[in-house]
Amino acid sequence: MDARDQLIAEQAQRIDALEAELAARDDKDRRIAELEATIVARDARISELEQKVSELGKLAATLMEKLGRNSSNSHLPPSSDGPGGRSKDGAKSRPRKSGKRKRGAQRGHRGSQRTLLPEEQVDHFVNLYPEHCENCWKELPQVPDPDATRYQVTEVPPVVPETTEFRRHAVTCACCGFTTQAKVEGVVPISPFGPRLMSLIALFTGVYHLSRRKTAEVLHDVLGVQISVGAISNVENRVSQAVEPAVQEVQEHVERASVKHADATSWLQGGKLLSLWTIATKMATLFSIVVDGSAARVKPLFGACRGILVSDRATVFSFWAMNRRQVCWAHLVRKFIAFSERDGPAGRFGRELLDYSALIFEYWHSYRERKIDKATFRAWMAPVRTLVENSLKRAVAADIENLSGSCADMLAHQAALWTFVERDGVEPTNNHAERELRAFVLWRKRSFGTQSDRGNRFAERLMTVAHTARKQGKNVLTFLTACCQAQIDDAARPSLLGAEPTT
Repeated sequence: MDARDQLIAEQAQRIDALEAELAARDDKDRRIAELEATIVARDARISELEQKVSELGKLAATLMEKLGRNSSNSHLPPSSDGPGGRSKDGAKSRPRKSGKRKRGAQRGHRGSQRTLLPEEQVDHFVNLYPEHCENCWKELPQVPDPDATRYQVTEVPPVVPETTEFRRHAVTCACCGFTTQAKVEGVVPISPFGPRLMSLIALFTGVYHLSRRKTAEVLHDVLGVQISVGAISNVENRVSQAVEPAVQEVQEHVERASVKHADATSWLQGGKLLSLWTIATKMATLFSIVVDGSAARVKPLFGACRGILVSDRATVFSFWAMNRRQVCWAHLVRKFIAFSERDGPAGRFGRELLDYSALIFEYWHSYRERKIDKATFRAWMAPVRTLVENSLKRAVAADIENLSGSCADMLAHQAALWTFVERDGVEPTNNHAERELRAFVLWRKRSFGTQSDRGNRFAERLMTVAHTARKQGKNVLTFLTACCQAQIDDAARPSLLGAEPTT
């Protein structure tokens, strides 16, 4: 092989090597492309999984927060805590350790004793005199002791219902032979039950919240009165009509009141969800059941929107001027407790706001207990107000999920946060309305609401009369009896806000 052929062979070999190298490089490039595609897919998958983990983390945090909700950090009632729930300070209750104080009254407890009735309210007197002197054993005269030791025993005599029978006679005229029957209009009552018995029935079902069947049993066992469940329903309707003017009187009073508390809860009518509202003042309490909690339904309950309204931050109250409202600080404190139980910045903001809230209530209690005057109270509250508002602003700027929005809403109610500082007679909480509503909530839990509009009217009217009468120092049964008697006599109904009726 000459040099030329050898060169050609070497070039061919070189070309083959280069082609092999190029093929290997192409294969490597394909492999690199595949790996890059795999990496891109893996990164996308990792990003997707990280997003899901983040979402699941937020969901877990939300669920844990909901799981930790109780009456101290949310709107839930204390009854929802259940056994082993949370104590008033929000901490989990712990079993009582041995060595702690025992059940019942503690050492130094003053106790309470039954107060003796005045003499004019005692029906019978039994005077006990000693027969002989314990020193010389001579017979002693029965001389009354002005400081005699008194003991009283109270007993209820057997209750026997009083029944009146009206006999309508027909008499035949001896002259013309025509038979005339006695008139019953205006003489014989429409109802077979008297006003006191009707009032007692309404008291059992509408105030003490016994079922109609249980009411029939109590009337039979205690009073010996036989009555059907249907008759009890009819009596409820008559009593409801009898107290309607008194309820209207309460409606007019709460509309004119300078300070009023409002709150709402759910109510059921035949399984349908309705809205139950209360408007409470120091003198009266009004209950009303409406179709829903919208502003269009609720606003007419307040009439001309006079005075200061104490409530929570519900949007339904947007029709009331902000500078004539007081937002409930108890609701805010529960929100701050929920913040404080979270980790990170949210928890720090919550604990900071809780500290300021503690100062607010400490100053308020000092003022209410007359330890400080109004001027001092306002002076002490001024720096606390600044601290609270600045803390809320910083919380909003921090842009923390499920915190900044709530704080922004609180700042939107800024004009309604401090009305209790500036205006006399205004409290910082809405506890008054919540306490009034509590009896209705328990009624709903036991009976699952009502079955008709007529039942709704009976419930709201009887509860309005009972709560207002107690605030007025009136006997509920006496007032109901007076209303029923006035209905029978077609006379003016007694005033619920006026003098005590007599029966």
